[in-house]
Amino acid sequence: MIYLDTLDSIPASLQSAAMDSSILIVEDEAGIAENITYALNTEGYGVSWCTTVDEARNHIERNPIQLMVLDVGLPDGNGFDFCRELRRQSKIPIIFLTARSSEIDRVVGLEIGADDYMVKPFSPRELCARVRAVLRRTPTQSPAPKPDTPHPGFSIDAKRLRISFQGTPLDLSRYEYRLLELLISHPGRVFTRDQLMEQVWEEPGSSLDRTVDTHIKTLRAKLRSIAADEDPIQTHRGIGYSLKESL
Repeated sequence: MIYLDTLDSIPASLQSAAMDSSILIVEDEAGIAENITYALNTEGYGVSWCTTVDEARNHIERNPIQLMVLDVGLPDGNGFDFCRELRRQSKIPIIFLTARSSEIDRVVGLEIGADDYMVKPFSPRELCARVRAVLRRTPTQSPAPKPDTPHPGFSIDAKRLRISFQGTPLDLSRYEYRLLELLISHPGRVFTRDQLMEQVWEEPGSSLDRTVDTHIKTLRAKLRSIAADEDPIQTHRGIGYSLKESL
């Protein structure tokens, strides 16, 4: 069993930095990327995932990134070459995460501009610690202003635990609120049922996958009662659910 730190275990001085940080994972193995994402999300970091160099390049052009976890062997290119490319125009902190364990690979990775180098198999807990260490020694930049809501169709009142859709407050149960809040906070991201169970339910091991489906069904009914023609929650058959990025 892999032990993961929780956000409560992080010193208060680091929690705000975690919540403001957007980390990009560039990794073509889904299982590894999901483990990293879960570990970093647990510690309060915002995470995006790309599987190729081209996807990562396009993502960086459109989104501010505080740190990148980069594999070396990718389907459309080499992580070392991508790092060299980035270093010509950017100082984004980079942590290599790769199966290449030779001394020469480590030396090359660090000399071309990486901030750290980890070898697979790895400990997600150690990776989180290294992410924190790299961010601590990275000059702080003023974060871009954040929108009041991460999705144009919804607004979240975290103090009152209230979510509104198209300006109308929703009458939500505890888990409906948590589930919808998670989807709203990551528009476009596909969550598996297991990921939703782990991040929303207090005792995921004692619940069933069908519990997620049932709550999604009730959420859809409540959203349609406000806007009958809108269906912002998307089903990804055999995988899970996501929230449309726009209505």
